[in-house]
Amino acid sequence: MFSFLKKDVPDAAAPSWRQRLFQGLARTRAQWGGRLKSLFARGKVDDELLEELESLLLTSDVGIEATTHLLDELKAAAKRDALTTPAAIEQALANALLTTLQALEQPLDIGGHKPFVMMIAGVNGAGKTTSIGKLAKYFQSQGKSVLLAAGDTFRAAAREQLQTWGERNKVTVIAQESGDPAAVIYDAIAAAKARGIDIVLADTAGRLPTQLHLMEEIAKVRRVIQKIVPDGPHETLLVLDANIGQNALQQVKAFDQAISVTGLVLTKLDGTAKGGVIAAIARQCPKPIRFIGVGEQIDDLRPFSARDFVDALFA
Repeated sequence: MFSFLKKDVPDAAAPSWRQRLFQGLARTRAQWGGRLKSLFARGKVDDELLEELESLLLTSDVGIEATTHLLDELKAAAKRDALTTPAAIEQALANALLTTLQALEQPLDIGGHKPFVMMIAGVNGAGKTTSIGKLAKYFQSQGKSVLLAAGDTFRAAAREQLQTWGERNKVTVIAQESGDPAAVIYDAIAAAKARGIDIVLADTAGRLPTQLHLMEEIAKVRRVIQKIVPDGPHETLLVLDANIGQNALQQVKAFDQAISVTGLVLTKLDGTAKGGVIAAIARQCPKPIRFIGVGEQIDDLRPFSARDFVDALFA
């Protein structure tokens, strides 16, 4: 039984990640909230309910394919289980969404490689450099040593921002004022090997998927990493801004073609009503969501939990 049916929103006196997730998804939940209640109040799954639910899901950026899938699952449950109460209908929709999202819940395994090399990509403004700083903090909390590579040599501000995060987390940042991004990351990996560092987080220059020459450059970074770590990078993370909704799908496909994306970081879920895009990702370009971000605090980036996410949407 899902906890959202018990309405157990976490106690404000005991803040936790789950509580921050509930708060962070407030805008997406508000998009669903009252409309879902009024729909399910009818106590039956009919054409009118399905039509209105379709509209609601689409305006939450769930996408056509995921919306069709969820409605089909709801209709099947209604026929199979004879759903006649609002709570049962809500439960059935939540079950369908949970099953859809669980495919994306694959925690990152950093075992087996030292250093574990993570290449982080994304467009400018997605929160890439900030995410790297938060990832460094997260891995430190797991008892791992971290080194940062300032591979975005095009923007001095990006390098300075990463160095600030390095100082804040007390981790080394390998950087150059100018030069080849691949060379900076190569040097960082060499330094990590020499120092016995557990994890290298390699920043790359932000770019749009349509900037083909820059996409080729990031592909070069990947090839250079493989010269010093033949089986690297061990993880290639794409940072996505949740505010862009369905455009996230195009970014995933373009970056995957260029650098073989192995996982996603979805940021800024607290600032958008478009959290439903996670369902679209699950159906159209299913890459593991390694981490989600729901705030500005250094510990507001955590591993994705499908159950917690669904609970927060239906609270």
